[in-house]
Amino acid sequence: MSGDPRPEETPEGAPATPPAEPAVAADDTPAPADDPTPPADPTPGAGPAPRRRRDPMAAALIGVLTLLLGFAFAVQVRVTDTEQALTGAREEDLVRILDELESEEARLRAQLADQRAALRDLSDSDSRADAALEEAQRRADALAILNGTVAAEGPGLLMTIRDPEDEVRVADLLGAIQELRGAGAETMQVDGVRIGVTSAVTGSPGDLGIDGQEISTPFEIVVIGSPQDLETAMNIPGGVVDTVNRRGGSVVIAQAERVLVDALRPLETPQYAEPD
Repeated sequence: MSGDPRPEETPEGAPATPPAEPAVAADDTPAPADDPTPPADPTPGAGPAPRRRRDPMAAALIGVLTLLLGFAFAVQVRVTDTEQALTGAREEDLVRILDELESEEARLRAQLADQRAALRDLSDSDSRADAALEEAQRRADALAILNGTVAAEGPGLLMTIRDPEDEVRVADLLGAIQELRGAGAETMQVDGVRIGVTSAVTGSPGDLGIDGQEISTPFEIVVIGSPQDLETAMNIPGGVVDTVNRRGGSVVIAQAERVLVDALRPLETPQYAEPD
């Protein structure tokens, strides 16, 4: 027989015994537990590394850039989607979209035209209102001059009637006023009394009055109108100059390029008449 030891036979059905592990000396030192503390800086004498603090300005800038990039991306996606939709659209859809765009353009053009027309109407309305206001003011000024409520100046006559014998009568002075009006006199005053539509000459020779105010010789008449026409009317045969001369008086007439009628009449308020 060989000197090699024979393996032990294991009864049938019994589990084989595994070979024994080599004996290791037991270490009574317990295994170190997991230490969450990070390893210390190997530099001798150095403390733990300080944590970095995020700059607030940098954080805000990053946030703004993120928003801008997101917005740009969204717009780009929307434009890309629109282009892709138009690229993949059918001819009928493209025609419909084009018609809608043309209709929208026509509507906007119509609105713009309406706004421009409204602006023109407003400007025209303002112009018409200004013209109407100017016309109303012009008429009011003309009526004020005729009524004697405002002073007036213009070309006309300076006429002096002398009556040393006190022979000038009411009819003579009233005739002079009427003849001047008939010759185109626009306004006048006699001895500082403004002549109006309702003016009345009263009294007797040597004691005449106009609208209740006494006047005396020589009678100074200042009248505005065409100087030539007014003087011609005064010198007609049988007129004022001729009549005064026959009564022993005299009339001196001087044409002037500018005379001033500054006597005023009070504004009379109608008692019964009302504007229609």
